[in-house]
Amino acid sequence: MKKVISVLLAAAMVTGLAGCGSTSTNTTTQAPASQASEAPASDAKAPEEEKTEAPAAEGEDASDFHIGIVTGSVSQSEDDRRGAEAFQAMYGEDMVKLAIYPDNFTEELETTIQTIVNLSDDPKMKAIIMNQSVPGTTEAFRKIKETRPDILCIAGEGHEDLPEIGSAADLVCNNDFVARGYLIIRTAHELGCDTFVHISFPRHMAYETMSRRVAVMKEACKEFGMEFVLETAPDPTSDVGVAGAQAYILEKVPEWVEKYGKNAAYFCTNDAHTEPLLKQLMEYGGYFIEADLPSPLMGYPGALGIDLTAEAGDFDKILAKVESTIVEKGGADHFGTWAYSYGYTTSAGLAQHALNVLNGESELDDIDDIAKAYQVFSPKAEWNGSNYTNVETGVKLDNVFLVYQDTYIMGDPGHFMGSTKIEVPEKYFTIK
Repeated sequence: MKKVISVLLAAAMVTGLAGCGSTSTNTTTQAPASQASEAPASDAKAPEEEKTEAPAAEGEDASDFHIGIVTGSVSQSEDDRRGAEAFQAMYGEDMVKLAIYPDNFTEELETTIQTIVNLSDDPKMKAIIMNQSVPGTTEAFRKIKETRPDILCIAGEGHEDLPEIGSAADLVCNNDFVARGYLIIRTAHELGCDTFVHISFPRHMAYETMSRRVAVMKEACKEFGMEFVLETAPDPTSDVGVAGAQAYILEKVPEWVEKYGKNAAYFCTNDAHTEPLLKQLMEYGGYFIEADLPSPLMGYPGALGIDLTAEAGDFDKILAKVESTIVEKGGADHFGTWAYSYGYTTSAGLAQHALNVLNGESELDDIDDIAKAYQVFSPKAEWNGSNYTNVETGVKLDNVFLVYQDTYIMGDPGHFMGSTKIEVPEKYFTIK
């Protein structure tokens, strides 16, 4: 059974949060710079034998350690990067160290690995968080563990096979590609869509997470009487680059809308494809349930031509501005998202979880403790999640979790779809 993670507004947004779990009524996810150095120090407690914890070494001041976060660049994974920056702003540059893996990580594998491993050269480094965990993460974590077994290695959104990356990482958290494969189609059906268009490329389709999700989506379309279509677009990490991949989407969407009609819903597996897809769907018609890694910041600002500088860090205000613009442009009830950025929350939430574990206040592989850390950055919305089960072996992995947030459809008024309360039929968890 999957455990529902209720993340309520009553918990409020926590700023300047440290081990003591103090809260405030500030609604942003970024603490003022003056608070960044106020994370209270506490002596780490020795873990109990049955708990998976990694506190600071005996006699070490629990605040006297570093946490590293590695993300993609703003051009490839803006939300991931902004979440890392928000966590750094909360606790200060003295504690939190940031790094960026190459945009063309498939061609620069050694650089990617070395970027991650380099953080372990810091003798005070006690946790390294990857988001997204692109190819090379598993090898990097193995190298780190050879010389620094004391460092917590945490993978957010693993691109490599989850059993493989789970064998090297202490903790892995991915979006729930199985449940979402069903729920995205179900939501499209509820909105009146008759066709679902999935846009990707061979590299992504080689990932277990994405290929299994496609299989689930196909089966769900059969259940709901919808047509399922696969379309291929250029890989932004290939020779055409981001600009070429985006130009392709801009050119093809009008043709797709003409071919599949305005009651078709579209989904793409790459962040760089999202903005041009949204832009064209807004103009030519169609539905967009949610992004691969959902967020009101994922593609919407550029597609809508809006500036969210003033709203930075406050996802309630960000969502409200995006939603009002969509309604003004006639897109009400056609476009959805998660109310709080998955990429942003993953970077910041997993770093917060690492901090709580290092301070001896949380267990590494406890879903409730993970939720407690995510809660800092995602009030109001509900989550659901479960441990990952290897479809080949049937083995459940204790250190790999799949999570998802309720889908929010923007309109006048907008509304949550209640996706986290829907029981996904058991058959979908064994489809491959």
